[in-house]
Amino acid sequence: MGRNFQDANDFLPPAFERMVTANAWSTSSPLDASRLKLKLTTSPKDVPPPDSKDLLAHKVCTDHMIVGRWTSEKGWADPEMVPFAPISFLPTASVLHYSTSCFEGMKVYRGFDGKLRLFRPEYNCARMLASARRICLPEFDPKELLKLIKKLCEVDGPKWLPKSRHGESLYIRPTLIGSDSSLGFQVPHEALLVILVSYWPAPTGPSKGLRLLCSGEEAVRSWPGGTGSAKVSGNYAPSLLVHGEAKRHGCDQVLWLFGPEGYITEAGSANFFVVWRCPQGKLQLVTAPLSDHLILAGVTRQSVLDLARERLGESIVAISGCEPLEVIERRFTVSDLVEATQRGSLVGAFVVGTACFMQPVVHVQNDNTEIAIAQDKVPHVEILRKWMKDIMFGGEDNIWADEVAEE
Repeated sequence: MGRNFQDANDFLPPAFERMVTANAWSTSSPLDASRLKLKLTTSPKDVPPPDSKDLLAHKVCTDHMIVGRWTSEKGWADPEMVPFAPISFLPTASVLHYSTSCFEGMKVYRGFDGKLRLFRPEYNCARMLASARRICLPEFDPKELLKLIKKLCEVDGPKWLPKSRHGESLYIRPTLIGSDSSLGFQVPHEALLVILVSYWPAPTGPSKGLRLLCSGEEAVRSWPGGTGSAKVSGNYAPSLLVHGEAKRHGCDQVLWLFGPEGYITEAGSANFFVVWRCPQGKLQLVTAPLSDHLILAGVTRQSVLDLARERLGESIVAISGCEPLEVIERRFTVSDLVEATQRGSLVGAFVVGTACFMQPVVHVQNDNTEIAIAQDKVPHVEILRKWMKDIMFGGEDNIWADEVAEE
């Protein structure tokens, strides 16, 4: 169902394939999940209560993590599952000076039927390989990475996400770090893979909707030929300054614009969608394209597009009384958003991502122009949200849901 994105090259601009091939290290010993060594904790932690301050601050991780070490000389060593603890590398490590690190954001869900599930995890693992290739970190088989992730969920999932906490999730963060101790600017000869699981508290109530501040010409999140379509750590720190500016203006996130035209790309670290009625009268779901490689190819983004095309298109009567929705990936500007508001044709906007899931947008501020956006003007967004949750939590049998065995 939908695009698979299981090949890392699907996430990279074609021009980068040649450079990746030319710079890739030959890996004499590949990453192999079957060689995983278990060193389980003898001092397990207590699961904190739902109102724990550390939990709400996303500072609580489960008992274990997986580490895998790589060198250009020997390839991947046997991965290990070890107690969650600090990691160490020298002050000259590549990651500290040149931001040679990439990561993924995933969740494991406790279904209402009691089962643990991952959501389209092959997509995340292929995208992480693409990110690693973009910054010259070592190759690995995404299927082996997924096996390691599932094993960690098997061990820590039953305790940290028991069946009594159905409808909740844990956040999974695989990270690949350039740990080479040479201070020289070069492709890292050493790397460290770390997979951890963090407790993710359930939302405390219904969302009131997000308020977004448009970025100005002085700040750009991504650009052609850059790393905007890769999930690399270096993308995030430069955005904090503008994020703080949005907070000072009473907004929740930045709506990132690109170029003098003001093309809309992402909202914070999430993908942005609008629902509007085109001049011909059709209801459209519109989001920025992947072809420019200015935005991250989000898992939730792709899933929303796939579901909308397959279940809400003109040729399909998905829900009685629900108007068909035309799905479009194309460039559009903040001026288009203003004009749609003035015409009365803008009927909704929302952001999507693994962390935020699907959040409505109720306000966009661009210089002195304020755009108010109504919620629930059309049912489509809520319908898509329900379908997604049904797949994640076992309400629908779907190939996107990857069941996790429990010990």
